[in-house]
Amino acid sequence: MTTAAKDGFALSPATRRVWTRSRGPLLAILLLVISGIVLAALQSGEQYGRLDPRSADRSGSRALAQLLAARGVSTQVVTTSEEAAAATGPGTTLLVTDPDVLTQRQLTGLYTATAHTPGRTVLLAPGTSTLNVFAPHVQVGTPVGNTPLSPACSLPDARRAGNALLGGLRYATPADGADRCYLVGGRPTLLRLPAAGAGRDTVLLGSADLLHNQHLSEDGNASLALQLLGSHKHLVWYLPSVSDPSSAQEDQRGFLDLIPSGWRWALLQLTFAAVLAALWRARRLGPLVPEKLPVTVPAAETTEGHARLYEQANARDRASAVLRSATRTRLAPLAGVSPAHAHTPDVLVPAVQAHLTSPPDAGTDLHTLLFGPAPADDRALVHLADQLDELKSSLVSQERHAPREHPDR
Repeated sequence: MTTAAKDGFALSPATRRVWTRSRGPLLAILLLVISGIVLAALQSGEQYGRLDPRSADRSGSRALAQLLAARGVSTQVVTTSEEAAAATGPGTTLLVTDPDVLTQRQLTGLYTATAHTPGRTVLLAPGTSTLNVFAPHVQVGTPVGNTPLSPACSLPDARRAGNALLGGLRYATPADGADRCYLVGGRPTLLRLPAAGAGRDTVLLGSADLLHNQHLSEDGNASLALQLLGSHKHLVWYLPSVSDPSSAQEDQRGFLDLIPSGWRWALLQLTFAAVLAALWRARRLGPLVPEKLPVTVPAAETTEGHARLYEQANARDRASAVLRSATRTRLAPLAGVSPAHAHTPDVLVPAVQAHLTSPPDAGTDLHTLLFGPAPADDRALVHLADQLDELKSSLVSQERHAPREHPDR
């Protein structure tokens, strides 16, 4: 007897079935991992925001920082109000890129720390809250679009720069000696307030677009920016952020503080109502009542359904165990064995062997047939079912044709 040699790398049916079912989710997970790696690689570089002197993006200000460095102006980037106040000493320029993000406490602290030191403070598009601290007598007008404007003032920095891209917020002040440049509708978009005594002068810019990399080379934007920010040898570039720890409000309330004061009583009432509802519903629960099935399912259909489930699950071991157990249960009374010993090999096998008038087929062992291992494949399972059926039929046939003594004799 020869057997066909199987390939050592061939997968079993169960393994192939598991792979077929799981390859879709595995492929999706692999695509997610690859996408994450690609995104991480694309974003691995340092990312900077708008008006950041380290950013080479269109809205960054790296080009301006490099021009200032070429003129001998050192730039220090800070992100907290404490760092800005500590870095702004005498003879420095302080640039605040988004002053309206700062809280009232931050604005007051920054102004107090820098107001009496010589230098310059440049505020980009400051609103009313910022001007109330740094320039109380300045009023804010309605914003306008950015467009190249002529200086129209006597400020030397503006006259040397010429036309520049300005617009945004417009300002008005009654202060004497203020330089009002780049007017739109009679109001300046660049306002310079002179220093009070030995303090700092303040420059208000209605728009920060001229500092962006994409606009720096247009008209006189670069010249105006270099003169406004390069008047001193050290520039403190302050990038305010809402993540600044000092921006937390002292009177900030928690979640429970925002809930109305009566929420505790409401919660107690809801809890009491839930307990009452649970007790009310629990009283309706009684003992289990058996009910008839709405449909009678034939035994043949149930057997076929179980067989299909065994086939789909490739459960030959379970199917063979059910077949052998059912056969042993039927053979036990025919062989004179009590039901308690129907599944005991040492009792059932000799009894069945004794009741067989004809020996089983050659190569068939009763012990292996009734208590043997699971079949290796579906063909072996079908053969086992045939053998069990033949064994049961032979015993039943012998029982029917066996001579019986008449009770009257």
